[in-house]
Amino acid sequence: MAMEVTQVLLNAQSIDGTVRKQAEESLRQFQEQNLPGFLVSLSGELASDDKPVDSRKLAGLILKNALDAKDENRKRELVHRWLSLDPAVKTQVKSCLLQTLSSLAADARSTATQVIAKIAGIELPQKQWPELIGSLLSNIHQVPSHVKQATLETLGYLCEEVSPQVVDQDQVNKILTAVVQGMNASEGNNDVRLASTRALYNALGFAQANFSNDMERDYIMRVVCEATMSPEPRIRQASFECLVSIAAMYYEKLAPYIQDIYNITAKAIRGDDEPVALQAIEFWSTICDEETDILEDYVGESSGDSDIPCFYFIKQALPALIPLLLETLLKQEEDQDLDEGAWNIAMAGGTCLGLVARTVGDDIVPLVMPFIEENITKPDWRQREAASYAFGSILEGPSPDKLAPLVNHALPFMLSALVKDPSNHVKDTTAWTLGRMFEFLHNSIVGTPIINEGNCQQIITVLLQSMKDVPNVAEKACGALYFLAQGYEDVGPTSPITPFFQEIVQSLLAVTHREDATESRLRTSAYETLNEVVRCSTDETAPLVLQLVTVIMMELHKCLEAQNLSSDEREKQSELIGLLCGCLQVIIQKLGSSEPTKYVFLQYADQIMGLFYRVFACRNATAHEEAMLAIGALAYAIGADFAKYMPEFYRFLEMDLQNFEDYQFCAVTVGVVGDLCRALEDKILPYCDGIMTQLLKNLSSDNLHRSVKPPLFSCIGDIALAIGENFNKYLMYAMNTLQLASELYAHTSGFDDEMTEYINSLRNGILEAYSGIFQGFKNSSKTQLLIPYAPHILQFLDSIYMEKDMDEVVMKTAIGVLGDLADTLGSNAGSLIQQSLSSKEFLDECLTSEDHLIKESAEWAKLAINRAISV
Repeated sequence: MAMEVTQVLLNAQSIDGTVRKQAEESLRQFQEQNLPGFLVSLSGELASDDKPVDSRKLAGLILKNALDAKDENRKRELVHRWLSLDPAVKTQVKSCLLQTLSSLAADARSTATQVIAKIAGIELPQKQWPELIGSLLSNIHQVPSHVKQATLETLGYLCEEVSPQVVDQDQVNKILTAVVQGMNASEGNNDVRLASTRALYNALGFAQANFSNDMERDYIMRVVCEATMSPEPRIRQASFECLVSIAAMYYEKLAPYIQDIYNITAKAIRGDDEPVALQAIEFWSTICDEETDILEDYVGESSGDSDIPCFYFIKQALPALIPLLLETLLKQEEDQDLDEGAWNIAMAGGTCLGLVARTVGDDIVPLVMPFIEENITKPDWRQREAASYAFGSILEGPSPDKLAPLVNHALPFMLSALVKDPSNHVKDTTAWTLGRMFEFLHNSIVGTPIINEGNCQQIITVLLQSMKDVPNVAEKACGALYFLAQGYEDVGPTSPITPFFQEIVQSLLAVTHREDATESRLRTSAYETLNEVVRCSTDETAPLVLQLVTVIMMELHKCLEAQNLSSDEREKQSELIGLLCGCLQVIIQKLGSSEPTKYVFLQYADQIMGLFYRVFACRNATAHEEAMLAIGALAYAIGADFAKYMPEFYRFLEMDLQNFEDYQFCAVTVGVVGDLCRALEDKILPYCDGIMTQLLKNLSSDNLHRSVKPPLFSCIGDIALAIGENFNKYLMYAMNTLQLASELYAHTSGFDDEMTEYINSLRNGILEAYSGIFQGFKNSSKTQLLIPYAPHILQFLDSIYMEKDMDEVVMKTAIGVLGDLADTLGSNAGSLIQQSLSSKEFLDECLTSEDHLIKESAEWAKLAINRAISV
């Protein structure tokens, strides 16, 4: 086989399907029957300069796929498989790969750089291949520039694959020295310079110590700033990408360089190629993000002490930065409104302007208003559109009081422009700006509200008219109506838009039937707006919402009847089915929340369930998920009477719980089990054996996606609460699972913020399970069954309290569990709580919390504990 591998690799790329399939099958068999021979053969192919480039490239790609996969479980298997190989085989493969770095074929070199980095990502953390970095660094001094370029590229990928802890500081220093030297203007070869600049981008995470040393940091910053002025645009772009990353990682070190960076970013934004200019704008957007985070932390911390000081770079740069960003708004592209993925200088500039507004608040307004006033009535559409875009961009950040008079003044003009402006670009942006006005200022303004009895009718008339415009404008008008409706949520028994409810609903339904409704997300937007209008409606319009039930049911029925569709039509139909199920869910929640409408509405329950079963039969993921959520809402609205649907519905529920590979599905279904528990209470008992078996099976699986774990734990609590002491048949299994999990997730030290956040969500799920179990057993004759588990639960509470990294949600659930323990076990818990290491401290801390929900839970827990101790 090794002899023929070249031909097989070429055949695997043949345009003849039969030849290609045969070759793929041969490769698969070779890999299964003799993995070491397969890997050695491929690496030899990649390294051999007398083989065709196409076979070499594919050999490298197959090698890379033999080491890495997107799926976490598959990746673990591949890592284990590589580590278990005979060391001699691995050495042979690695030596072929290193040899390929000096190949004259650029494609082969480039593939080898990635494969070396993948192996490094597996071996370096295991303290294997210690000589790799040294041998790569010795390559840097090679004369041929293509070897240098490939080596730098490898170092870059290596930094992407391994974590900074794995490489010791001495080697980090050498890598950075090599990379920064390769970026220097004195490096004559552009490919080497580009590879170095991209490598620095990946290596910045390793440079903590170097950025703390003034001389080293000055040198790195000087080289990066010089590279932004290279004659080669790709090098300029890559060096600006480095600056963006430095802004995110080393904000607190930027003060000495910020003036120079302003000068080079301004030059790039005004006159460089678009990809370069976009990164230069991104630098300032990143500074905004950093400063907003610091200032939010500063306000959020009661001590008013943020880890990193805010240098107010944006505030200081305002007089120069705002005119620069406003100029970019005039560089629109003709068809940007029609392309969903469009991103250009004008859009980046507007986004950055919005971030600046959030960072500095009121200070931005006087700097932007003259631009708006000067351009809003100009004959050139670009100037009118830029003015409207600027206005919309600064509506989040400044105080409502500062913006109210401006918005009140501008509103009649904007409404007129939305109908009368000859340019679709201007109308599109105007509708977006109106949406932003309603989103941020609609119900936050005291004194003169921007929407009042005098203009409400005009606003609605204009938006409904605009919904008949071209799809991209109509979609933005739906968005504006969405925020208009949202602003009237919880306004009391009557809302200013109540008189227009029927007209609004009819107009939105008309939009969903437009021939061009699938363009610009129009249909989706119309249904989202319809849902919001229903959700925020008042009791006065309940009869009209009831009428809507049959309309949406008919639409869904019609959709399910459609036959002989092309694959494109089927995809659109599935999307529509999902939207209709989502709409029914909102209607069910609305009508189910008040007794009078609930009883009228329940006459449709059988028909609705029948439709949902037909949706399940469609075998479409999105539609299925939406139908599942709607059934959860229906069960919650109907309550215990939902039991009559359980025999048939349970089949689908069980299938979805078993299907944990499709994790989003599984998570939705687990949520619906919670809804069923609350609706059916102990009537869910006949189905609990199956449900509990599947929940515990899923939790013990290595292949379960991590996002499903927290709701799975909570769901155990829901079941226990619903069936009370009947839970005792599952108690031992559930408590063992929870005990193992709580030992695993008691500590977070050494994890990054994202992982800590995830562990907190797991802790919360575990605590919710404990809470449900204790509350379920309360007042039963079997509470003594819980006593043996109490010490372990208290130990878990101690551990997470000592870690000092609970978020507010976990804190509230944890103090609740302490209360549940005392409440259910009474005197049996009293002495244990008194002996616990931190219960008293934890309780005191929660009692003085600024979060009123935590404080409330703590006050209840204190009463329960006092009762338990005094018995």
